[in-house]
Amino acid sequence: MSHNFFFFHKSPQCITAQTLIPSYNHFVSGDGKNVSSSSFQIHCQSKQRKKLRLRHSSHGVKASLFTSSQKPVSVKAVITVIEKVGAALTHLGLSRGLDEIADLLGRTILVELVAADLDSKSGLEKPTVQAYARKIGSDDNSTFYEATFEIKEDFGEMGAVLVDNEHHREMYVKSFALDGFPSGAILINCDSWVQPKFDNHTKRVFFSNKSYLPFQTPSGVKILREKELQILRGDGQGERKTSDRIYDYDVYNDLGDPDNDKDSSRPIIGGPTHPYPRRCRTGRPRTKKDPLSESRSSDVYVPRDEAFSEIKQATFNAKTVYSVVHALVPSLKTTLADPDLGFPFFSAIDTLFNEGVALPDIPTTGFLGNIVPRLVRAIEDTGNSVLRFETPEFVDRDRLAWFRDAEFARQTLAGINPCALQLVTEWPLKSKLDPEVYGPPESAITTELVEQDIRGFCTIEEALKQKKLFVLDYHDLLLPFVKRVRELKGRTLYGSRTLFFLMPSGTLRPIAIELTRPKMDDKPQWKHAFNPSWEPTGIWLWRLAKTHVLAHDSGYHQLISHWLRTHCCTEPYIIATHRQLSAMHPIHRLLHPHLRYTMEINALARQSLVNAKGIIEGCFSPGKYSVELSSAAYDQLWQFDLQALPADLINRGMAVEDPTAPHGLKLTIEDYPYANDGLLIWDAIKQWVTDYVPHFYPEPNLIQSDTELQAWWTEIRTVGHGDKKDEPWWPELKTPDDLIGILTTIIWIASGHHAAVNFGQFDYGAYFPNRPTVARSPMPIEEPSPADKKKFMERPEAFLLECFPSQAEATTVMTILDVLSNHSPDEEYIGGEAEACWAEDKVIKAAFERFHGKLVEIEGMIDARNADEKLKNRSGAGVVPYELLKPYSGPGVTGKGVPNSISI
Repeated sequence: MSHNFFFFHKSPQCITAQTLIPSYNHFVSGDGKNVSSSSFQIHCQSKQRKKLRLRHSSHGVKASLFTSSQKPVSVKAVITVIEKVGAALTHLGLSRGLDEIADLLGRTILVELVAADLDSKSGLEKPTVQAYARKIGSDDNSTFYEATFEIKEDFGEMGAVLVDNEHHREMYVKSFALDGFPSGAILINCDSWVQPKFDNHTKRVFFSNKSYLPFQTPSGVKILREKELQILRGDGQGERKTSDRIYDYDVYNDLGDPDNDKDSSRPIIGGPTHPYPRRCRTGRPRTKKDPLSESRSSDVYVPRDEAFSEIKQATFNAKTVYSVVHALVPSLKTTLADPDLGFPFFSAIDTLFNEGVALPDIPTTGFLGNIVPRLVRAIEDTGNSVLRFETPEFVDRDRLAWFRDAEFARQTLAGINPCALQLVTEWPLKSKLDPEVYGPPESAITTELVEQDIRGFCTIEEALKQKKLFVLDYHDLLLPFVKRVRELKGRTLYGSRTLFFLMPSGTLRPIAIELTRPKMDDKPQWKHAFNPSWEPTGIWLWRLAKTHVLAHDSGYHQLISHWLRTHCCTEPYIIATHRQLSAMHPIHRLLHPHLRYTMEINALARQSLVNAKGIIEGCFSPGKYSVELSSAAYDQLWQFDLQALPADLINRGMAVEDPTAPHGLKLTIEDYPYANDGLLIWDAIKQWVTDYVPHFYPEPNLIQSDTELQAWWTEIRTVGHGDKKDEPWWPELKTPDDLIGILTTIIWIASGHHAAVNFGQFDYGAYFPNRPTVARSPMPIEEPSPADKKKFMERPEAFLLECFPSQAEATTVMTILDVLSNHSPDEEYIGGEAEACWAEDKVIKAAFERFHGKLVEIEGMIDARNADEKLKNRSGAGVVPYELLKPYSGPGVTGKGVPNSISI
């Protein structure tokens, strides 16, 4: 994280970003004046200590023009290079020897300083000032290089740095710190891979930390700004190499593997048939058996600067997920030889937490204890390893909570899928699907069925008027997939609706579940409404109906609330930001921390999670149709304007606009933890963006005249989300308020929304009876065989266990959920630390400090809410406090913390 390299002064009079090495003097000004000086030391391998003197000023990051009386000035630059994880082992052979010789000769990195302005006489670019950087020391995983420049008096201000890497291997350049200019020290943040010139002859450019709209660009770097964007866009041709930095679009045509076997073929996701957001283009060859599909690869391309697993800690999330998918899950399949074997008793489920599953004694499991120590433990007596899960807090507090209707209902408001519940506004419930294809549209949940349950409170008309009826409605989304899913081994599916009643206590009570099978195979439509019962058969039918609904909710959560709405829909924002907004554009710099790490995680998901026969298809109800279901949801449900939290709540009937209420909204259910805490985060983000945008757009007309910004928004709408380009709901981008709304929405989805649906997955899903990911058996009253009916009547518990996921499915999902719920030790949390480019602008620095302070305040507000016994959806005996939107967290599986970006 950047705080390992920068120290931020608390005094607003001092320069806000300083470098170089952690644990040395941080250039703290003793008097807080505008200009100060201090020394720091670099530990060199020769054990000599080298001192470099830095001066800082509040006048910006550029060097001022020299007066005619000044002589050429000597400027020193220190370049920080981050070593790859495991670089010492991977970089061997002749090239290493050549690089070490280059280091000794001081010809490792050629650096050129570029003047900000053109020559006033000729109108041409001024000559660059060049120098070679030589290695001067190292510390932890960083290596430091120093270059010295003689700057002539007519050079003027510095606008950019050009870099030529003369090593034979790439290097990750963290930053440049330049000292010697009269106006003070200059820090340039790079955070980028620089390829060796032997592989890429184009010099890399890094701009100063000062932000510029396109028309403000200093004349000397205008061409460089435009050229850099052209490089990042590429030409749309050829296969991408690992070293490329090109951002381009493609459809999801790489999930299947038709060359491997016919059953691994998958349709193209993206386009008129299956609308979808676009992913990053890789340009891999097409498959032999399907010219529309892209071939599979063990190494999925992402632009080089999106690959962080090589420079972050060894526990970086992408690396951990990869290890689990490619080593631990195959080991489980070896141990659990029968993929269809279920759990014989509930006590057998408990052994996963108490005793664990013995892993085979094969080489691939030997290193897993170091990578996932929470999961894999060595057995001292035998030397073998065992997969044993931590007991989730949900179970530790109340191991029977999953069984109760009250908890089933509470989790629709405070669980890991709290953004699907809707207010019932029309009665009776009715399907919008074609009755000729799917059967009669009327719901089996009738007025009589509902009123027998709510009679003591009100009538159905009164309940509708008082906004007391709510529904989880997966009926029309799932029904078109039922026939195909039922053809898969070990799968069944229904369309479902679950109706809830709002009690006077502010809690929800489930009152009916409808399960529907459409017309299929010459059979008529089948549907049935189940309700809570007081007689044995009815009780067990209700429990089984809840199991089916929970499997539907798990699939909807993973494929739509999580994968589609966050990971998938954010990738086009990332691509467009790099293609259309220069790195020196203020909006690029605002979005950058919220777009980091996502593309590498998404590439891994395409490789191993949502691909044909991957984890999602193998363990969730829709099976091989999982991504098609996600596409159907995108087509029917997704709108950019409804991704804003207030708009989403209003659209679902969970809130109405009210200028007198907090956040301008009155919630339909007052104790709605996700909405209550989410609105705190939303408002904090919006205020930060509201402070940021007018600073760079003081005049409203600058929005429409910003060519890069307009190209960015056009490309998101017409290319990245091109299958929705003609929809009328896309926001316009004409005013600062338009931009504030768009940016707040993107940042919310990448931070708050993703945190709410991701980091509680282990706590609520690891004990899978609470959230089964698949239902394997149909209801015992849907045309049962005599044997199935007999089994249900004689041993209903065994029938329920057979409906649950198999041992192989359950342990695989539990393993993945543990990893997905994990915070990396170097997680970057929202509002936690300012970007260096913000810290050097007094106005933006102050705004960010207010943002940070608000988030710290929100932490306390959430703690207070969880301690309030009147809020029964987040407190009470055995209830897990709602902490998923608490901004900050320590490492590990904590059930709280809002990272800046979708980092897992």
